[in-house]
Amino acid sequence: MYMNLPHRAPRVFLRAMSVISALVFLAGAVPPALAGSLAPQTKIRLTVVQWIASKGQFERWDGIGGEYTVSDAGIVSLPFLGSLAVGNLDNEGLTKEIGKRLQAKMGLAQAPAVTIELLEYPPIYVVGDVTTPGQYSFRPGLTVLQSVAMSGGPRRAKDQEKTHSTQLVGELREINHSILRSTARLARLQAEMDGAQEITFDQATGADQQFAAGVYKEERIIFRARANALERQARAFTELRDLLTTEISTLEEKLTGADDNIKSVEDQLLSVKSLVQKGLTVSSRQLDLERLLTTYRSDKLDLVTAVMRGRQAISETTRNLEGLYDARRSEVAIEAQSERASLDQMKMKRDTTQKLLIEDLGNDGIKSLGEDLPLTFSVTRRNGGQIDQFQASETTTLAPGDVVRVVQPRILDSSLQTNSSRSSEAPALADRAGQ
Repeated sequence: MYMNLPHRAPRVFLRAMSVISALVFLAGAVPPALAGSLAPQTKIRLTVVQWIASKGQFERWDGIGGEYTVSDAGIVSLPFLGSLAVGNLDNEGLTKEIGKRLQAKMGLAQAPAVTIELLEYPPIYVVGDVTTPGQYSFRPGLTVLQSVAMSGGPRRAKDQEKTHSTQLVGELREINHSILRSTARLARLQAEMDGAQEITFDQATGADQQFAAGVYKEERIIFRARANALERQARAFTELRDLLTTEISTLEEKLTGADDNIKSVEDQLLSVKSLVQKGLTVSSRQLDLERLLTTYRSDKLDLVTAVMRGRQAISETTRNLEGLYDARRSEVAIEAQSERASLDQMKMKRDTTQKLLIEDLGNDGIKSLGEDLPLTFSVTRRNGGQIDQFQASETTTLAPGDVVRVVQPRILDSSLQTNSSRSSEAPALADRAGQ
């Protein structure tokens, strides 16, 4: 029977054995610490192969194989097989379950070879007294101390509070400058609404006088520029109305002349008609006068129409001139309303920032009296559908999805009299810091 095997059969057999050995190696490559059930959010790569005796080679089932992620409910959705609950299955148990289901579903005599490669573990979370709390990638063998190092190490409370206070001082100063700008802008808008010639600014108390002077100067420049622009537009409408009035006066003078011409021709025509009736002159003279009278009357109608159009243009120009001031007042009122709303928001923000700064300055005395103790660690882990929490040490090995809480205990000195004096001085310090 062996003599009838093809010449390439030994090579195919050896290649098949090497592939099976590699698959077995991958299936057993899970570290002992991670040999438990697959946690939610674990990303895996599924490979399914079957030995085809008639072809003497392995065939991969690419329609089922691919990358998948265990859902939060512990389910893997696979093509053809549907949703598969991972439950308490580990890597080896999941491969056997998939192979068994494929064998039953396909009616195979032997289950196909199934391998699962872990591509990405669920992240761990580091919270508490660390520099940068948050989510971090997991790797096998990760310890609590290494996770603390990944999150930037222990938080330095004194330096961090000092940095936070400095940030609050900068924010408060910026808010005060914004309030000064907004107040100056409102003063300029109020002057525009009142039609005043100059802006009256409130005296800035506690603010940077040089900064305030610069803001006031800018607002005065804007005030003069807007006033000049409005004056130019009004002057243009006024000049147009005066021009139209002059044109109408000229047209009315022409109308007077046209009336005189018409009356003269009418008198001549009446005389000529009498002579024509008596046979003392030819009728062509009468026809010429009638044509001339028709021309004068047509010219008069054109002049009347031009006068009416001119008066209509004067009315429109007057409305535009009046509407110019109304539109500017409406625009300024809308700007002032929006500016007041913005100013109210900035004042609320300033009050909130001052309270935060006062709390920082008041609590700084207590925090500075503390003495740091060694860090303490606790780990929260999901195990079998339940959440367990236990104390840990620096060398505790973490599992995917663990939440590491870092706490920096402190010992407070019994002498806290310094804090009371600092707390009473905190509001005044906050006011000076924002200037």
